[in-house]
Amino acid sequence: MAFIPEPIPILQDNYIWLLRQGQQAIIVDPGQSDPVHQYLLAHQLTLCAILITHQHPDHIGGLAQLRSHWPDAAVYVPAPSIHGVQLDGIQVQDGQYLQPHGWSTPIQVLAVPGHTLNHLAYLQSGTPAVLLCGDTLFSAGCGRLFEGTPLQMLASLQRLAALPADTLVCCAHEYTLANLKFALAVEPENQALVEYQLTAENLRSNDLPTLPTNIGLELQINPFLRCALPELQQRWQQPDPLALFTFLRQWKNNF
Repeated sequence: MAFIPEPIPILQDNYIWLLRQGQQAIIVDPGQSDPVHQYLLAHQLTLCAILITHQHPDHIGGLAQLRSHWPDAAVYVPAPSIHGVQLDGIQVQDGQYLQPHGWSTPIQVLAVPGHTLNHLAYLQSGTPAVLLCGDTLFSAGCGRLFEGTPLQMLASLQRLAALPADTLVCCAHEYTLANLKFALAVEPENQALVEYQLTAENLRSNDLPTLPTNIGLELQINPFLRCALPELQQRWQQPDPLALFTFLRQWKNNF
């Protein structure tokens, strides 16, 4: 089965992602309630599940209100964070497969610590598969390390990079143009980057999302997925993938 992930834009640059199967819908990280509720009603969809990747306010701000509108929807949440944030829902963990009522294809839970220690991603099986990765992986970038270590984030990114090349990647933020600017500073001769920047600029100039991206493209343009390349390590005088990742993440923080 093929899924076409649908982005619902909220706030300044967030996306709430929606998957539908018939008239059933699943949404991810409802930072606001009203846009989702209106979208569901406009498309005559029934909300059967809500997936939460992590507890930051721009990802859960609309959760309580949305649950009041759709009390029968299952809510899947990560374990509490190191800050003790406890979300009301069904706690899930790495390796579980979810199949909400009315949903016929399984969703795999992936632990991807780094941005937060309890960060989850969700992999919807299909042709192609759909990765709902929150703030772990962005197009041409990755999330900041608020709780995790560079080693944890690098391992999480390597896990996602190993998914099939056609896997659709649904990131939670429209950061692509800013990330591409940084990626070009890291690899100015990367022709795939140069070409994709033009594509992304054209999409944004027409108020269209640059997402979803896919794993195959990200392996060509995302410096944080390319840290094992000897030529990049040599260029930036870093001895191994972890050292290069740490260097690039610190650089991006101040870019």
